[in-house]
Amino acid sequence: MKLFYRQYGQGHPLIILHGLFGMSDNWTTLAKQFGENGFDVYTFDLRNHGQSPWSDEFSYELMVNDVVETISNLHLPISILGHSMGAKVAMLLALNHPDKVDKLIAVDMAPKYYPPHHQYIFNAIHALGDMSQYKSRKEVEQKFSNAIPEVTKQFLLKNLYWKNPDAGAQNFEPLQAPALAWRFNVDVIERNVEDMSITASLSFGEGHGVRPFTKPTLFVKGENSAYVTPADEPEIKNLFPQAIFKTIPGAGHWVHADKPKEFFEASLDFLK
Repeated sequence: MKLFYRQYGQGHPLIILHGLFGMSDNWTTLAKQFGENGFDVYTFDLRNHGQSPWSDEFSYELMVNDVVETISNLHLPISILGHSMGAKVAMLLALNHPDKVDKLIAVDMAPKYYPPHHQYIFNAIHALGDMSQYKSRKEVEQKFSNAIPEVTKQFLLKNLYWKNPDAGAQNFEPLQAPALAWRFNVDVIERNVEDMSITASLSFGEGHGVRPFTKPTLFVKGENSAYVTPADEPEIKNLFPQAIFKTIPGAGHWVHADKPKEFFEASLDFLK
C-alpha cells in the first residue's frame, strides 16, 4: 500500500511515523525544523490513519511493508523516527530491513507486549453515536467524555473532518458537508489492536530469526511516562546493541508535544 505523506526540506532522508490515532500533520512543526537542518523529511500517515487508504487488514507487518513500498524511490539508507505505534513499526522495519536504515529513533516505546489500555478511548468515541447529528466540532468536543484527559481529547479531535457523503469514505477535502467523520478507521483499529500488540511482541522475541539491528539507535522517553522502564533496557540492548537512552524531563508519553524544544535538540544531536 502506498501511503500519504508530507515532505519538508532537503538533505538526508528522514521518515517520521506517528502513533495510534495520530497522523502526519501532528509532526508538521518538528518536521519543518528537521528540514531546515539538512534533512529531506517525510511524515507518513500509516494505513487506517489520516489520508492514507483504509483496509480491513491491520498489522505491524503490513505497516512495515507499506513503509518499505512507499520509500522505494528514496535514496537509501534512511533515518527513521517513530512514536509509540510508529516506533514499533520503525523498530520492526530496522530489524527486518537493516540495509534500508542507517539510524533509528524510537520514542516512548519498547519492543514488548503492552496490555490493552485504549478501550476508554474507543468507549468515548462510540458514546458520541451518529456523527451526522453534530453541526460543529465544538458540539463534538462538548459531548466527548470527561473521562478522557484534556490533552488526549484535543489530540483526538484533530482527526475530525467534514465528510462529503457523495464522495465516499476516502474524500478528504474540507467540504461543508452535513457529517463530521474521523480520519482514523475506528472499527478496524479496535478490532485488531490487541492482536497487533501480541503479534509484534512475538516478532521481537527469541526464536523468530530476528537479528539485532547493529546501527546507531536512540530510545527517547518521557520522564512522566511508564512505557519504557529501566527493566526494559536489557532486552532493548539485545535487539539494538548500540542503543542509547534519553529521558526528557517533564514530558509524558507525547514527548514531542510536551517538550518539543528538548525533544528536537536531543533527536537532532543524535541524527547529526
